[in-house]
Amino acid sequence: MTDPLAQLIRGTLHVLILRTLEDGPMHGYAVARRIADVSDGEVGIEDGALYQALHRMEERGWVTSSWGHAESGKRARFYRLTRAGKRRLRLETDSWSRYVEAVLRVLRPGSV
Repeated sequence: MTDPLAQLIRGTLHVLILRTLEDGPMHGYAVARRIADVSDGEVGIEDGALYQALHRMEERGWVTSSWGHAESGKRARFYRLTRAGKRRLRLETDSWSRYVEAVLRVLRPGSV
């Protein structure tokens, strides 16, 4: 049986990566750095989890990758959002928005 918490965390990681790649192709380290920067350091992604998620998303056709050179000049794999990835991002964003609103309703004083 799949652990619901693991699914939630994996889904969160996927939507964060997809949203970040919506801004354009990036290598994995840049994706993690952008997410940390945008979240003011509140969201950090471990390398292993990041690359596993990128590989899963590539298998599902949400992203594609190609080799290029990072800002440092090192060779790096760059990930790009596909049409299927853009559709998935819309679905996940809608789902997350509904989920967050529901959780906030429960957390408001006097709601329970």
